Amino acid sequence: MIASEAEREIERLMTLHPKGYDLSLDRIRRLLDRLGNPELRLPPVIHIAGTNGKGSAAAFSRALLEAAGLTVHVHTSPHLVHWNERYRIGAPGGGRFVEDKVFADAIRRVGDANGGEPITVFEILTAVGFLLFSEHPADVAIIEVGLGGRFDATNVIPAPAATVIMPVSLDHEAYLGDRVELIAAEKAGIIKRGVPVIVGAQQSDAAREVIVATAERVRAPYLVYGQDFIAFEENGRLIYQDEDGLMDLPPPRLPGRHQFANAAASIATVKAAGFNIGEAEAERAMETVEWPGRMQRLLKGNLVDLAPAGSELWIDGGHNPGAGAVIAEAMAEQEERNPRPLVMICGMINTKDQTNFFRSFVGMVRHVYTVPVSMSEASVPNDILAAHAINAGLSAEPVASVENALMLLRDGWGADNIPPRILIAGSLYLAGEALKANGTPPA
Repeated sequence: MIASEAEREIERLMTLHPKGYDLSLDRIRRLLDRLGNPELRLPPVIHIAGTNGKGSAAAFSRALLEAAGLTVHVHTSPHLVHWNERYRIGAPGGGRFVEDKVFADAIRRVGDANGGEPITVFEILTAVGFLLFSEHPADVAIIEVGLGGRFDATNVIPAPAATVIMPVSLDHEAYLGDRVELIAAEKAGIIKRGVPVIVGAQQSDAAREVIVATAERVRAPYLVYGQDFIAFEENGRLIYQDEDGLMDLPPPRLPGRHQFANAAASIATVKAAGFNIGEAEAERAMETVEWPGRMQRLLKGNLVDLAPAGSELWIDGGHNPGAGAVIAEAMAEQEERNPRPLVMICGMINTKDQTNFFRSFVGMVRHVYTVPVSMSEASVPNDILAAHAINAGLSAEPVASVENALMLLRDGWGADNIPPRILIAGSLYLAGEALKANGTPPA
C-alpha cells in the first residue's frame, strides 16, 4: 500500500526522533511556544485520563455533544489503521478525520518549528493536534491523554472545562509505577484547581481515594460514580441518575455492561463542562455512538468470509488485566443471550501482563490461537504467548496470523456443530491489523 503524504512525513519524523515516551512537559512547552501557543486558542476542552475506557468516554462525549448540535474536535491515540484517526475535526452534522493534505502540512510546520531539537514523535503529534484544533473553529475539543496524565504531553492545557478519570488499573508499570495507587496519582495529575473532575467507575477503592484526595488538595469540585451519579439497567434500558433526576435511555450501541458506566461518566462530564444535555440528546447519543476496535462485531468483510459459516466475529483492542476482565464480562453477556462456543485469537506486546490478561477467560474460552502482532516491534512471539495462555489455564497453540487461525477453524469446524463466537483481542495494534485485513478501517 502506498503511504499517504502525512504518513511519509511521520515516517521522516521517526527517523529523527524516538517513538517511545520520555515523560516531561519541557520539550512540548518549548515547541508550543515557538508555534505561538495554539493550546491557548482551543475551544472549551474535556480532558480524559484513565487506564481503560478513555476512548469510550471520548466517543460517548462526542456523541452527546453532537446530538446537541455542537461541533466537536476529538484527539485520541493510538490509531487503528491510519494516523488521521487521531484527529477528528469538528463540523456541522458530525466531525471527520483530518484530511491528509491538511494533516501533512501541519506535521511539516510543527517539525520545522521544532528545528531538530530533542523531542518524541508523540509530543510532535500532540502539538499537531493543538495546531489543527486551534485553526479550525469548533464548539468543544475532547482530548484524550496518551500515557499517565501528570507528565503527558496533553497536560499543558491550563484550564479545561472539565476533566474525567476513567477506571485505573495496572498498565505501563515501567513508566507509571507498579501499584494502582501510584498509577492513579499520575492520572490525577490532569486535575486543575477549580475545574470539575468526574471520577469514573473505579475497580479499585485505593485508586478512587487517591483521585478524590488529589481533587480536594487542589480544590477541584468532583463527582464520583456511584456516589454523585450512577447508571443501571432496568427492563433492558439504561437508567442514568444524578442530582438533577433520572434519564430513561436506550442501552448504548456499544456492547458490554461496562459501557453503562462509561456512558454515565460521559453524561456527567459533559454536563459538568457546562453543556446543556437533556434526555433527548442523551437518547440520540446512545443510539449513534461508535468506537471502532472496542467490542466491535464484524458483520462483513474478508475475515468474516474466512471464518466458519454462521460464526460471530468480534474485535477488542483491550490489552491489560483490567480490560481482560471487562471483555470477558461482555463475552459472558453475549453467551447469555445466544450461547456459542468461544474461541480467541490473541496477539500481545511485551509490555503487557499476558498471563493475567488470559486468566479472565478461564472457563469461557474453548481454545486460543496466538498470533504475532506484525505492526509492533514489541510483539510477543506467538509460541511464548501460547505458553502464557496455557500457564493461565487455557488450551492454546501458536499460528502464523489471524487469517491462518480463521482458516484452521473453518477447516476443522464440523458442519453439525454450533458456529463459534470468535474474539480477536489482546492489542490495539492487532485490532487495527484485523480491521485493515477485513477491509473495514475506521471512518
